[in-house]
Amino acid sequence: MAEPKTKPTTASVTAFISSITDDGRREDCKALVQMMTRATNAKPKMWGSAIIGFGDRDYFGASGKPTPWFETGFSPRKQALSLYLMGPRDQDLLVKLGMAGQSAGCLYIKRLSDVDRSTLQKLITQTVKNLRKDAPRARPARAK
Repeated sequence: MAEPKTKPTTASVTAFISSITDDGRREDCKALVQMMTRATNAKPKMWGSAIIGFGDRDYFGASGKPTPWFETGFSPRKQALSLYLMGPRDQDLLVKLGMAGQSAGCLYIKRLSDVDRSTLQKLITQTVKNLRKDAPRARPARAK
């Protein structure tokens, strides 16, 4: 079986965010770090070169073998902020959220100003709680 390409690294989250040239995108990333830290009580860490993940868990794919992964995270992609929110999402919260796209494991937001931040915080927190309840193998990495 091939090794996963996306793995945790020792790269600095602060340096990564500081390297973002767009002021608005950089501030959005700082806000997301605060929101996801609040939801997970985990210290952020880089996964690969462009994903910031929070918490540690085992992800079980089609093979049934565990793969180290994070509980929630995000990446400041060119087109949008990609928020990794695993599992089902509360449809009522999604309706209240504002302008956002979604796929099975991601929520896509162009700017945090496009969404209601309070609703986004609830959505992130609820997603993490559901993940922990449904997947007791999640191992939160405590913030220091």
